[in-house]
Amino acid sequence: MANPSKAKGTAFETAVVTYLRTHHDPSVHRNVQMGAKDIGDIDGYHLHAVEAKAEKTITLADYVAQANREAINAGKPYGCAVVKRRMKGTADAYVVRDLATDVRLMNRLRDMEAALKDASFDRWFDIDEEHREAA
Repeated sequence: MANPSKAKGTAFETAVVTYLRTHHDPSVHRNVQMGAKDIGDIDGYHLHAVEAKAEKTITLADYVAQANREAINAGKPYGCAVVKRRMKGTADAYVVRDLATDVRLMNRLRDMEAALKDASFDRWFDIDEEHREAA
């Protein structure tokens, strides 16, 4: 690849896909670039359009705005940017979203968890315990 910056970005996107396939969902994949109606770099991160960034100068506001636009284009309720930390591995990358998006996500999580707790307390308890142990 003639453009070293593009090669770094592609390598980071691939690393994020590999990480998400291992720790989240095996169907995660890189998207084909769509031009003006871009749908994010990565698909399969539950409910999210993902914009992956590996740049020397970090501009969070631009990344979040781009992720939010791409979430709309992709028909996803949430956008986030996965931002590479210099001299760190993929698992140490930052996941960035604006507060309004995060509140919508937390409200959904709260409501879904309450619904599960009401429908099947034993199942809710097992899942809660599993996630507490993983922390």
